[in-house]
Amino acid sequence: LRLERLTVPAQHTTVILTHENADFDAIAALTAAARLYPEAAAVLPRRVNRNVRHFLTLYGSDLPLHNAEDLTGTIDRVLLVDTQSMVTLKGMVKDLTVQIIDHHPLARDLPSGWSYDGEPLAAVTTLLVEQLIDAGQELEQVEATLFLLGIYEDSGSLSYQSTTSRDVRCAAWLLDQGARLDIADSFLHYPLTDDQRALYERLVEHHQVLELGGRTVIVAANSFPRYVNEVSVLAHKLRDLWEPAALLILVQFDDQVQLIARSTTDAIDVGQIASDMGGGGHSRAAAALLREVSLDEATARVYELLHAHAQPPTTVRQLMSYGARTLSPQTTVQEAVELMIRYGHEGFPVVEDDRVVGILSRRETDRALRLGLGRAAI
Repeated sequence: LRLERLTVPAQHTTVILTHENADFDAIAALTAAARLYPEAAAVLPRRVNRNVRHFLTLYGSDLPLHNAEDLTGTIDRVLLVDTQSMVTLKGMVKDLTVQIIDHHPLARDLPSGWSYDGEPLAAVTTLLVEQLIDAGQELEQVEATLFLLGIYEDSGSLSYQSTTSRDVRCAAWLLDQGARLDIADSFLHYPLTDDQRALYERLVEHHQVLELGGRTVIVAANSFPRYVNEVSVLAHKLRDLWEPAALLILVQFDDQVQLIARSTTDAIDVGQIASDMGGGGHSRAAAALLREVSLDEATARVYELLHAHAQPPTTVRQLMSYGARTLSPQTTVQEAVELMIRYGHEGFPVVEDDRVVGILSRRETDRALRLGLGRAAI
């Protein structure tokens, strides 16, 4: 991908960067940050997802984005969006000032000169669009549509559990700014390539279903003779197919194994699993790239970490109150009524020889009193 060549003047000492294999949220955040920080140069990553690449081919000339090789001068300040990992560029000084803007929780202690701004939203684009709204900026249609794509792609068109009311409000504002839903839809529902389709079929055929604490977890693992771009796209489709609590995909390409992990519950933190395997992400979406490890070894490690990190479901023991007041079967109806009034209870367990033999409710004692059974044993 090459945008129209624009040489950034030497006085530009601030750059805006995002992660490689960039999705729409990353590129939208890059563009929004360029709007908010006009003195900075927003630099395209070397690799972007296929649907993003086609969008930039059509509309990239209308966006304030640059190529890394077009930069000149010294870089002493970096703004990282949708990532917490530095991308090295020529001209960077040793003691960089780095600001992170991300919608993932901070994953590590930051070195000196680094700072973090972020909140748990569906898309980092939302954070930056909110700043554009506060600044009273108006958008061109291409920008509004790109920002809408950033929010929609990372929120499953506002359907994922991670979606917040702030994401929805920003999407509504972008529509008011002229964002085109028909264009967004055409880039979000992109056909699979032949290799993606072949890999998808292999993963469907070779998957294991685990039950961890009453939650369904699916691990799909397979090898493929050629590298396949955007395995994360297959993760979304497989999650829609099976609807598990968590999905972990492992694919071996030559000498490396790629892990893509998704979760719909905080009880299964895939970010921790990916981190333990040398990758990163957050609790609901994470990834790792494993080198010099076989597919079987990587899969066995995933199973091990799943059992180590999956939290058990909440049990009655964790919720129950201890020291509950009980009645014996010999308690009279009148005595039970007096105890209900004294303690404000609407009922009592009836216990004999440390076993619950019944439940007495206020409704039953009221009926017994009306029948003149106040002195009767419950």
